[in-house]
Amino acid sequence: MKRTTWVIGTALLLVGAFAVGAFFYAGTQERQTATLAQSHGDALARPGSPMYGSPSAKVTIVEFFDPACETCRAFYPVVKSIVNASFGQVNLVVRYVPLHKGSDDAVRILEAARLQDKYWQVVEAVLAAQPIWASHDAPQPALIWDHLQGTGLDVEKARSDVNDPRIQRILAQDIEDASALGVRRTPGFFVNGKPLADFGVEQLKALVSQEVRAVNSK
Repeated sequence: MKRTTWVIGTALLLVGAFAVGAFFYAGTQERQTATLAQSHGDALARPGSPMYGSPSAKVTIVEFFDPACETCRAFYPVVKSIVNASFGQVNLVVRYVPLHKGSDDAVRILEAARLQDKYWQVVEAVLAAQPIWASHDAPQPALIWDHLQGTGLDVEKARSDVNDPRIQRILAQDIEDASALGVRRTPGFFVNGKPLADFGVEQLKALVSQEVRAVNSK
């Protein structure tokens, strides 16, 4: 009986120690990310990155995005609705972190679409088709081309443009910046340079609201 009590007590202590350790680890990671964002401010948004919303908005959401990421797909309508409901106070800047196999090919298609001013239409088509092309064990990004009807994209031109050296430079810069900022998962959000420490939809909305209030109080 005493041994059983001792084993249970030890297990509870270990669980408690793990929880405390995880809490402090998360706090350390948050501080490190915030410090990196402050010291690498130019890595958050580069001139020419895709933007949704008013260019003059005083609050900017920077999202590090992987088109094969299911959570990015789930967050897309949320982030879009935040921008749409902000009356021009909030915009979104997209940066790429192709963490999944095949994601870099999807990014090239998105950037080829941007050359035709069809970026957001193609983003939505790519995310809608994600369950088809983005299987993590056997991704087939070439299947994306079959799902771009109705976007208005000149597919033949886009097939040629995916090899444009400018697109490769954009992708390389985004990967380098994500590394400098300590972004290791997607989606990764920063709002006016502040990392989203406690991940979640409501937490993102709260951080955006906080920053809107802050800029309006000045």
